[in-house]
Amino acid sequence: MRDEAAKRAELVFSLFDANGNGVIDSDDFDLMTGRVVEAAAASDDGAKAAIRAAFRRYWTTLATELDANGDGVITLEEFRPFVLDPERFGPTIAEFAEALSALGDPDGDGLIERPLFVSLMTAIGFEEAHIHALFDAFGPDSEDRITVDTWAIGIKDYYAPDMAGIPGDHLVVAPAA
Repeated sequence: MRDEAAKRAELVFSLFDANGNGVIDSDDFDLMTGRVVEAAAASDDGAKAAIRAAFRRYWTTLATELDANGDGVITLEEFRPFVLDPERFGPTIAEFAEALSALGDPDGDGLIERPLFVSLMTAIGFEEAHIHALFDAFGPDSEDRITVDTWAIGIKDYYAPDMAGIPGDHLVVAPAA
């Protein structure tokens, strides 16, 4: 696993620990889901249902794959190797990527405007400066928009253990001043 991938996994773990208790549990996913759906007020019910289902699948997959002792929590040590294993986690990430990127396109034009992107990423817990650096790395058009596909691919790349130098790395390194 590349060092960049390990840093990305640790950041995701810290964000998914939405209640800050040092482990990931189902309550964390409920908290995050609520924040993301609230940030997507303009999205239709289908898009909101899809992101709820994707978060639910994410938690279910983690709990099924990692919670061998049945205590209902996932530690960082359990999380790190699993979340970066495309064979074990790829379909879950793909569903999540498609649902989140679609949520960012409430008008269905295939484009995501920066303000909504920032709102959704902030709801997940990323730092605003890092969010803007990521959006810029995606190469927005002259109207400051990226495509839904660009974001979905970026999310999938973020979880790839062999990827480095990707836009998602902007979420774990300090943006240039």
